[in-house]
Amino acid sequence: MAVSSGTAALHLSLLACGIGPGDEVLVPAFTFPATANVVELAGARPVLVDVDPESFNLDPDRLEAALTPRTRAIMPVHLFGNPAEMEAILALAGKHGLAVIEDAAGAFGSRGRDRACGSFGAAGCFSFHPRKLITTGEGGLVVTGDPALADRLRRLRNHGLDAAGAFQAAGFNYRMTELAAALGLNQLPEVDRMLAERQELAAAYRSRLAGLPGLAFQRVAGDSLSAWQAFVVRIDGRENRPLVAELKRAGVEANIGTYAIHRLDYYARKYGYRPEDYPNADRLYRFCLALPFYNGIPAPDLEVSARALADRLAGPV
Repeated sequence: MAVSSGTAALHLSLLACGIGPGDEVLVPAFTFPATANVVELAGARPVLVDVDPESFNLDPDRLEAALTPRTRAIMPVHLFGNPAEMEAILALAGKHGLAVIEDAAGAFGSRGRDRACGSFGAAGCFSFHPRKLITTGEGGLVVTGDPALADRLRRLRNHGLDAAGAFQAAGFNYRMTELAAALGLNQLPEVDRMLAERQELAAAYRSRLAGLPGLAFQRVAGDSLSAWQAFVVRIDGRENRPLVAELKRAGVEANIGTYAIHRLDYYARKYGYRPEDYPNADRLYRFCLALPFYNGIPAPDLEVSARALADRLAGPV
């Protein structure tokens, strides 16, 4: 069902799954803050789990150690469109009776083991923000195969109103506007073409940047398809913020990858996190770089971006 944002999709999914005060939800330590924020807004505690430094996704091997009697759910993120290791995550969730809510904000069109991201857990949440594969300006989507969960989601999305016109809960106005929906629907026929183009763009960057000192590409499993919501690399030994500033002076709109939640002021103050608590997330926060990447990027612009980065790492290519 369509909602007003990807954040709204996550928030509704938590509430519809019964997550609330006293509960804990496992989330990756390296992600956009909305993933953790919605857990806080539900009255629960986001429990951070370190990530894999190669895939940039939640490390399933670290989940068991983060469990407590209060753990109710796991919220894996398919970061930058890269499918998370859902088989291992689902196995642990099933063993402990936990809900799985997928943050597939940047993974519309991504597939893991020939299955669409967002279809593995109790609910899958997508974003249609301008930086995503398709956009409605602002907007989001929740998918679920559970009819009872779908009913709760619909009520909470629309002020708690049910199909009979009765207000059954204290809900929200998280509806998508008709204008936004029309904008999104108009792009759906182009999704396959846009996905194919992004595979080509990612391959072009990889061919131009391969072998540069310290540079590592995000690892995508051989049986997975990333939608490449962003093209993010890790450059060990080069702090990303000074490098971003250098590239911007050269006319390249690079940016950091995303955020280490334990480094954010709110979470560091509230939970007493230290940078060394999540070493892989901290490493990615410091050394990941997002390069200009979007459907329709002119080939000369991609070439300029690749050359500008290469010049700063190893001299001209």
